Amino acid sequence: MEYAGKSAKELLRALPDVLRMEETRGLGRTILRQWGGGRNVLRILGHAMQGGDGVLTNLRHLAKNRMGKLMPHLIAGMWTVLGHREAVVDGQARYDFRQVRERVFRLANALRDLGVRPKDTVAAMLYNSAEFLELFWACSLVGAPMPFVNWHLRGEELRRAIDLRKPRVLVFDGEFSERIEGIGEGLPSVEHFVATGGRPAPDGVLSYEELLESHDDAMPKAEFLVALNPYTGGTTGIPKSSNFFDSFGYLLSDLAEPPRADLKTFLEYSVKAFSFLYWYGGSEISDPVTHNIRSLVVTPMYHAGTIVAWAPWMLLGATAVIMRRFDPEEFLRLIEEERVSWTFVAPTILQRVLALPEEVKRKYDLSSMHSLICAAAPCPPEVKRAVNELFIRQGAPGPVFNEYYGSAETAVVTILLPQDYLEKPERIESVGRARGGDLRIYLEEGRWAAPREVGRVMCRTASTLSLRYPGTEERLHESIRLIDGVEWYDDGLLGYMDEDGFLYLVSRVKEMIICGGVNVYPLEIEETILRHPAVFDVAVVRYPHRELGEVPIACVQLHEGMRVTEEEILSFCREQGLYGYKLPARVEFFEELPRHVDGKIIKRELEERYWKDVERRG
Repeated sequence: MEYAGKSAKELLRALPDVLRMEETRGLGRTILRQWGGGRNVLRILGHAMQGGDGVLTNLRHLAKNRMGKLMPHLIAGMWTVLGHREAVVDGQARYDFRQVRERVFRLANALRDLGVRPKDTVAAMLYNSAEFLELFWACSLVGAPMPFVNWHLRGEELRRAIDLRKPRVLVFDGEFSERIEGIGEGLPSVEHFVATGGRPAPDGVLSYEELLESHDDAMPKAEFLVALNPYTGGTTGIPKSSNFFDSFGYLLSDLAEPPRADLKTFLEYSVKAFSFLYWYGGSEISDPVTHNIRSLVVTPMYHAGTIVAWAPWMLLGATAVIMRRFDPEEFLRLIEEERVSWTFVAPTILQRVLALPEEVKRKYDLSSMHSLICAAAPCPPEVKRAVNELFIRQGAPGPVFNEYYGSAETAVVTILLPQDYLEKPERIESVGRARGGDLRIYLEEGRWAAPREVGRVMCRTASTLSLRYPGTEERLHESIRLIDGVEWYDDGLLGYMDEDGFLYLVSRVKEMIICGGVNVYPLEIEETILRHPAVFDVAVVRYPHRELGEVPIACVQLHEGMRVTEEEILSFCREQGLYGYKLPARVEFFEELPRHVDGKIIKRELEERYWKDVERRG
């Protein structure tokens, strides 16, 4: 396997083809628009070249492709030039980019004084907050990967997740003090605990704000690395750590590990990886006051998908409007009050917004919204259409629903845009076509699928070319497959592509129900039941059957105040065309289905209810 080098000569050979890509040109227009025009772009580049040891030294770094030496000054240049543009809205706190620069530099200097050195890790267990964003850039400037710890974890599960990455520093919200204290002795690598929040720090814990106050705001001695280090979803045990700091940082850092690809291939995939900033309208969006994207960050920032919400802040000088925790009416209020034009959501968020009383939904002006981006779980087509109807009725100039398919390993792979389903309405049932990388469908008999043949979804993106799981010895052989001499990532999904390359997901491999030897795909049944007006959500899982092995059971959560019987649901399924093995053997009603915070229903918990007695009997 050839590994990418980074010599200037290799880069010059690769650039002509990369510059011809639509994604490259689109990202260029996006940067031009969001940074405030050509004059600002030149000023930012000027600040970058003059930073550090001066223009001549930086030209030498550029000639030798040492981008890790230039990136800190480019970021600082963006903050300096954008200066008084509003950067972060976090409750009552508002920071402009001048203040962000000052706070990030103070924090980076504090981390260095705490002994953090390049490739050390600084773990973050934080609510959605300005501090999360500040810590990300401070870690990037000192070359420290920043694992995003799920703050829903507790006890041994939490300890193992943190200890997986052996952090030198752990930064956590003060509300989590008791949880951290309970596992502190089991985190031998942690030399410093740092608490955010207004309350006094516990004994032996440093105060985040006091650290900032005790350090100066000069540019820190920088060893740049893109600090992105999310965990996988962890649906089957302790989450694994994904090395985005290598895949997204290799071209920009001298610390990142090389990908398993030649430089031209990796460069092309890297451009595609960030092209969502263009595809979702970055070259068009301009707030009438701040002249930039204003992004609402609503899903937990430890979730890899949420990076799509704050990437415009990170790279383009967007304004990040932060929700500490989701509330459906507050979501609408903030869109109106903060003129939000961009956000990332999980389907359950949209379902909760749509379930609001009609008089509440009609209160808010939603005309600022341009790109409402959905992922993390399958979104029913009826929800997609209803969201567009709501936003258009409340002032949006056109459809706002966008979607993507991706994961913590792949990042964004496919992208669905309004123009896709306006051209062909049936495409709204897809998750888009491959715009963030490459995608094909592979059949178990050892060939690539023809259009509309169901098979395994195979992806190839910038992040899969660098994929490792830091902190674990787990091998990649189960997920990375070599087909015709090329690496593909197998995400464990079944789906098909139409003649135009749009992907339609059918099921997860492990969720497929084999009923008397017949493959039954839960998603088809779920989408049918969700059309019933009384149904809020549904999960179809395996149910033990003495003769057929397993059959589908529908676990249904109704809208509040609605009543419906099992037979009414089954009759509705028959009317909608479900028959034979596709018809649920049973329907069971739940007050609330078990969910991950990203909105995914935890089907494993549901199946355990029905299979535990069978497993005990052997």
